[in-house]
Amino acid sequence: MSTERVVRDLRGALADAGLSGSFLVRDLSTGEEIGIDPDVEFPVASLVKVALAVTVLARVHAGRLDGATMIDVEPGRITTAGPTGISRFRHPARVAVEDLLYLSLAISDTTATDALFDLVPPAEVNRTVREAGVTGITVRHRMSSLGETPAERFAPGDVHLAHSLAIGSRTAGRGHPVPQLDVSRASTGSARAFADLLEAVWVPTRVPGPVAARVRSLMGANLLRQRLAPDFASDASTWSSKTGTLLNLRHEAGVVEHDDGSAFAVVALTESRVPAVVQPAAEALMARVARALHDELRTP
Repeated sequence: MSTERVVRDLRGALADAGLSGSFLVRDLSTGEEIGIDPDVEFPVASLVKVALAVTVLARVHAGRLDGATMIDVEPGRITTAGPTGISRFRHPARVAVEDLLYLSLAISDTTATDALFDLVPPAEVNRTVREAGVTGITVRHRMSSLGETPAERFAPGDVHLAHSLAIGSRTAGRGHPVPQLDVSRASTGSARAFADLLEAVWVPTRVPGPVAARVRSLMGANLLRQRLAPDFASDASTWSSKTGTLLNLRHEAGVVEHDDGSAFAVVALTESRVPAVVQPAAEALMARVARALHDELRTP
Protein backbone atom coordinates (compact mmCIF):
# COMPACT_ATOMS: atom_id res chain seq x y z
CA MET A 1 0.00 0.00 0.00
CA SER A 2 1.36 3.45 -0.90
CA THR A 3 2.22 5.98 1.79
CA GLU A 4 -0.45 8.32 0.40
CA ARG A 5 -3.07 5.58 0.82
CA VAL A 6 -1.93 4.87 4.37
CA VAL A 7 -2.21 8.53 5.34
CA ARG A 8 -5.60 8.85 3.66
CA ASP A 9 -6.96 5.79 5.47
CA LEU A 10 -5.64 6.99 8.83
CA ARG A 11 -7.15 10.42 8.29
CA GLY A 12 -10.48 8.72 7.56
CA ALA A 13 -10.26 6.58 10.70
CA LEU A 14 -9.71 9.71 12.79
CA ALA A 15 -12.66 11.48 11.18
CA ASP A 16 -14.94 8.47 11.71
CA ALA A 17 -14.09 8.57 15.43
CA GLY A 18 -14.74 12.30 15.74
CA LEU A 19 -11.07 13.21 15.90
CA SER A 20 -8.79 15.54 13.98
CA GLY A 21 -5.15 16.17 14.64
CA SER A 22 -1.59 17.03 13.81
CA PHE A 23 0.70 13.97 13.68
CA LEU A 24 4.37 13.61 12.81
CA VAL A 25 6.83 10.73 13.05
CA ARG A 26 10.50 11.50 12.30
CA ASP A 27 13.47 9.16 12.03
CA LEU A 28 16.05 10.89 14.21
CA SER A 29 18.92 9.25 12.31
CA THR A 30 17.91 10.15 8.76
CA GLY A 31 15.47 13.03 9.17
CA GLU A 32 12.86 11.20 7.09
CA GLU A 33 9.33 11.81 8.29
CA ILE A 34 5.66 11.11 7.70
CA GLY A 35 2.68 12.95 9.09
CA ILE A 36 -0.90 14.13 8.98
CA ASP A 37 -1.31 17.92 8.92
CA PRO A 38 1.96 18.33 10.88
CA ASP A 39 2.02 22.12 10.66
CA VAL A 40 -1.44 22.82 12.13
CA GLU A 41 -1.09 24.89 15.30
CA PHE A 42 -2.77 23.69 18.50
CA PRO A 43 -2.99 24.88 22.10
CA VAL A 44 -0.57 22.43 23.71
CA ALA A 45 -1.34 22.56 27.46
CA SER A 46 1.23 20.54 29.46
CA LEU A 47 3.54 19.86 26.52
CA VAL A 48 5.16 23.22 27.36
CA LYS A 49 6.67 21.51 30.40
CA VAL A 50 9.32 19.97 28.15
CA ALA A 51 10.44 23.40 26.94
CA LEU A 52 10.38 24.68 30.53
CA ALA A 53 12.56 21.77 31.69
CA VAL A 54 15.14 22.51 28.98
CA THR A 55 15.21 26.16 30.11
CA VAL A 56 15.52 25.46 33.83
CA LEU A 57 18.24 22.86 33.31
CA ALA A 58 20.11 25.19 30.94
CA ARG A 59 20.16 27.74 33.78
CA VAL A 60 21.46 25.08 36.16
CA HIS A 61 24.13 24.02 33.65
CA ALA A 62 25.26 27.64 33.21
CA GLY A 63 25.51 28.15 36.98
CA ARG A 64 22.70 30.70 37.04
CA LEU A 65 20.50 28.46 39.18
CA ASP A 66 21.29 25.79 41.76
CA GLY A 67 19.25 22.63 41.23
CA ALA A 68 19.43 21.95 44.96
CA THR A 69 17.76 25.26 45.87
CA MET A 70 14.77 24.58 48.07
CA ILE A 71 11.48 26.19 47.04
CA ASP A 72 8.72 26.74 49.59
CA VAL A 73 5.25 26.10 48.23
CA GLU A 74 2.58 27.36 50.57
CA PRO A 75 -1.03 26.15 50.32
CA GLY A 76 -2.98 28.79 48.43
CA ARG A 77 0.11 30.57 47.08
CA ILE A 78 -0.10 28.55 43.90
CA THR A 79 -3.73 27.80 43.18
CA THR A 80 -3.42 25.60 40.11
CA ALA A 81 -5.87 22.72 40.23
CA GLY A 82 -4.51 19.32 39.33
CA PRO A 83 -4.93 15.63 40.04
CA THR A 84 -1.39 14.77 41.13
CA GLY A 85 1.56 15.73 43.28
CA ILE A 86 1.84 19.04 45.10
CA SER A 87 -1.39 20.08 43.39
CA ARG A 88 -3.16 17.81 45.89
CA PHE A 89 -1.12 18.71 48.98
CA ARG A 90 -2.93 20.22 51.98
CA HIS A 91 0.16 21.45 53.85
CA PRO A 92 3.28 23.48 53.04
CA ALA A 93 5.91 21.75 50.93
CA ARG A 94 9.62 22.43 50.52
CA VAL A 95 11.02 20.92 47.33
CA ALA A 96 14.34 21.28 45.48
CA VAL A 97 14.32 22.75 41.98
CA GLU A 98 15.45 19.51 40.35
CA ASP A 99 12.75 17.58 42.20
CA LEU A 100 10.14 20.05 41.01
CA LEU A 101 11.29 19.19 37.48
CA TYR A 102 10.70 15.51 38.17
CA LEU A 103 7.20 16.23 39.46
CA SER A 104 6.47 18.48 36.48
CA LEU A 105 7.49 16.00 33.79
CA ALA A 106 6.97 12.57 35.35
CA ILE A 107 3.51 13.12 36.83
CA SER A 108 2.57 16.44 35.13
CA ASP A 109 2.23 18.25 38.46
CA THR A 110 1.02 21.69 37.44
CA THR A 111 1.68 23.28 40.82
CA ALA A 112 5.31 22.17 40.66
CA THR A 113 5.46 23.59 37.14
CA ASP A 114 4.19 27.00 38.23
CA ALA A 115 6.78 27.07 41.01
CA LEU A 116 9.37 26.68 38.23
CA PHE A 117 7.69 29.40 36.16
CA ASP A 118 8.26 31.68 39.18
CA LEU A 119 11.99 31.15 38.55
CA VAL A 120 11.91 31.10 34.74
CA PRO A 121 9.09 33.11 33.10
CA PRO A 122 7.52 32.19 29.75
CA ALA A 123 9.55 34.82 27.87
CA GLU A 124 12.80 33.14 28.89
CA VAL A 125 11.44 29.72 27.90
CA ASN A 126 10.64 31.08 24.45
CA ARG A 127 14.11 32.58 24.13
CA THR A 128 15.80 29.32 25.14
CA VAL A 129 13.73 27.29 22.69
CA ARG A 130 14.63 29.68 19.85
CA GLU A 131 18.31 29.47 20.78
CA ALA A 132 18.01 25.70 20.51
CA GLY A 133 16.95 26.17 16.89
CA VAL A 134 13.27 25.38 17.46
CA THR A 135 10.59 27.65 16.04
CA GLY A 136 6.84 27.18 16.16
CA ILE A 137 6.45 26.76 19.94
CA THR A 138 5.18 29.75 21.91
CA VAL A 139 4.73 29.73 25.69
CA ARG A 140 2.34 32.52 26.71
CA HIS A 141 1.21 31.74 30.26
CA ARG A 142 1.76 29.78 33.43
CA MET A 143 -0.12 26.56 34.05
CA SER A 144 -2.57 28.14 36.49
CA SER A 145 -4.72 29.46 33.65
CA LEU A 146 -5.46 25.89 32.54
CA GLY A 147 -7.49 25.51 35.72
CA GLU A 148 -9.70 28.47 34.81
CA THR A 149 -11.68 27.07 31.87
CA PRO A 150 -15.49 26.65 31.69
CA ALA A 151 -15.02 23.06 32.94
CA GLU A 152 -14.32 24.37 36.44
CA ARG A 153 -17.67 26.18 36.52
CA PHE A 154 -19.81 23.07 36.11
CA ALA A 155 -20.70 20.33 38.56
CA PRO A 156 -18.83 17.09 37.79
CA GLY A 157 -21.86 15.56 36.11
CA ASP A 158 -22.19 18.53 33.76
CA VAL A 159 -18.59 18.95 32.61
CA HIS A 160 -19.57 17.56 29.21
CA LEU A 161 -21.29 20.91 28.65
CA ALA A 162 -17.89 22.61 28.77
CA HIS A 163 -16.68 20.16 26.14
CA SER A 164 -19.66 21.02 23.96
CA LEU A 165 -18.68 24.68 24.22
CA ALA A 166 -15.08 23.83 23.37
CA ILE A 167 -16.13 21.80 20.32
CA GLY A 168 -18.66 24.17 18.84
CA SER A 169 -17.01 27.55 19.25
CA ARG A 170 -13.73 27.42 17.30
CA THR A 171 -13.41 29.89 14.44
CA ALA A 172 -11.99 29.11 11.01
CA GLY A 173 -8.75 30.81 12.02
CA ARG A 174 -8.47 28.62 15.13
CA GLY A 175 -9.60 31.38 17.44
CA HIS A 176 -11.87 30.55 20.37
CA PRO A 177 -13.90 32.39 23.05
CA VAL A 178 -12.17 30.17 25.63
CA PRO A 179 -8.71 31.82 25.79
CA GLN A 180 -6.95 28.57 26.67
CA LEU A 181 -8.16 27.16 23.32
CA ASP A 182 -7.41 30.25 21.23
CA VAL A 183 -4.13 29.91 19.32
CA SER A 184 -3.50 33.66 19.60
CA ARG A 185 -3.73 33.59 23.41
CA ALA A 186 -2.78 30.06 24.49
CA SER A 187 0.61 28.38 24.60
CA THR A 188 0.84 26.75 21.19
CA GLY A 189 2.79 24.51 18.86
CA SER A 190 2.50 22.02 16.02
CA ALA A 191 3.52 18.41 15.67
CA ARG A 192 6.49 19.51 13.58
CA ALA A 193 7.59 22.05 16.18
CA PHE A 194 7.53 19.47 18.97
CA ALA A 195 9.36 16.94 16.79
CA ASP A 196 12.02 19.64 16.37
CA LEU A 197 12.20 20.07 20.15
CA LEU A 198 12.50 16.33 20.69
CA GLU A 199 15.25 16.16 18.08
CA ALA A 200 17.09 19.00 19.82
CA VAL A 201 17.01 16.93 23.03
CA TRP A 202 17.78 13.49 21.55
CA VAL A 203 20.36 14.68 18.99
CA PRO A 204 21.77 17.69 20.83
CA THR A 205 23.85 20.19 18.91
CA ARG A 206 22.63 23.48 20.39
CA VAL A 207 21.36 22.11 23.72
CA PRO A 208 24.17 21.27 26.19
CA GLY A 209 24.70 17.51 26.45
CA PRO A 210 24.06 17.26 30.22
CA VAL A 211 20.85 19.30 29.84
CA ALA A 212 19.58 17.07 27.04
CA ALA A 213 20.49 13.89 28.93
CA ARG A 214 18.57 14.99 32.02
CA VAL A 215 15.48 15.94 30.01
CA ARG A 216 15.57 12.53 28.29
CA SER A 217 15.80 10.85 31.70
CA LEU A 218 12.87 12.82 33.09
CA MET A 219 10.70 12.07 30.06
CA GLY A 220 11.63 8.40 30.38
CA ALA A 221 10.22 8.50 33.92
CA ASN A 222 6.80 9.67 32.72
CA LEU A 223 4.11 7.75 34.65
CA LEU A 224 1.21 8.81 32.40
CA ARG A 225 1.24 5.95 29.91
CA GLN A 226 -2.36 5.49 28.83
CA ARG A 227 -2.07 7.08 25.35
CA LEU A 228 0.82 6.24 23.05
CA ALA A 229 2.86 4.07 25.40
CA PRO A 230 0.80 0.87 24.92
CA ASP A 231 1.68 0.93 21.21
CA PHE A 232 5.34 1.90 21.58
CA ALA A 233 6.74 0.44 24.82
CA SER A 234 7.96 -3.16 24.72
CA ASP A 235 10.83 -5.39 25.78
CA ALA A 236 12.60 -4.31 22.58
CA SER A 237 11.94 -0.57 22.81
CA THR A 238 11.72 2.28 25.29
CA TRP A 239 9.18 5.11 25.23
CA SER A 240 9.92 8.55 26.72
CA SER A 241 7.23 11.21 26.50
CA LYS A 242 5.08 14.02 27.83
CA THR A 243 1.29 14.25 27.61
CA GLY A 244 -0.95 17.30 27.41
CA THR A 245 -4.69 17.51 28.11
CA LEU A 246 -7.17 20.36 28.04
CA LEU A 247 -10.93 19.98 27.55
CA ASN A 248 -11.33 18.24 24.16
CA LEU A 249 -7.59 18.26 23.40
CA ARG A 250 -5.42 15.18 23.98
CA HIS A 251 -1.73 15.27 23.06
CA GLU A 252 1.46 13.32 23.48
CA ALA A 253 5.01 13.91 22.26
CA GLY A 254 7.78 11.38 22.74
CA VAL A 255 10.60 9.29 21.36
CA VAL A 256 10.67 5.54 20.82
CA GLU A 257 14.14 4.00 20.92
CA HIS A 258 14.49 0.49 19.50
CA ASP A 259 17.06 -2.13 20.43
CA ASP A 260 18.55 -1.92 16.92
CA GLY A 261 19.65 1.65 17.68
CA SER A 262 16.96 3.45 15.69
CA ALA A 263 14.97 6.24 17.31
CA PHE A 264 11.84 8.05 16.16
CA ALA A 265 10.21 11.24 17.41
CA VAL A 266 6.45 10.73 17.58
CA VAL A 267 4.02 13.60 18.12
CA ALA A 268 0.22 13.38 18.22
CA LEU A 269 -1.89 16.48 18.84
CA THR A 270 -5.61 15.73 18.70
CA GLU A 271 -8.95 17.47 19.03
CA SER A 272 -12.18 15.57 19.68
CA ARG A 273 -15.66 16.44 18.48
CA VAL A 274 -17.21 14.12 21.09
CA PRO A 275 -18.43 15.98 24.21
CA ALA A 276 -17.17 13.51 26.81
CA VAL A 277 -14.52 13.88 29.49
CA VAL A 278 -13.29 10.26 29.45
CA GLN A 279 -12.55 8.88 25.98
CA PRO A 280 -10.32 5.80 26.13
CA ALA A 281 -11.26 4.85 22.58
CA ALA A 282 -9.94 8.19 21.31
CA GLU A 283 -6.67 7.67 23.15
CA ALA A 284 -6.35 4.15 21.76
CA LEU A 285 -7.00 5.40 18.22
CA MET A 286 -4.47 8.22 18.40
CA ALA A 287 -1.91 5.60 19.46
CA ARG A 288 -2.83 3.29 16.59
CA VAL A 289 -2.55 6.13 14.09
CA ALA A 290 0.84 7.17 15.45
CA ARG A 291 2.05 3.57 15.39
CA ALA A 292 0.85 3.04 11.83
CA LEU A 293 2.75 6.14 10.70
CA HIS A 294 5.85 4.90 12.54
CA ASP A 295 5.62 1.47 10.95
CA GLU A 296 5.11 2.95 7.48
CA LEU A 297 8.24 5.08 7.92
CA ARG A 298 10.33 2.30 9.44
CA THR A 299 9.43 -0.41 6.95
CA PRO A 300 12.08 -0.62 4.18
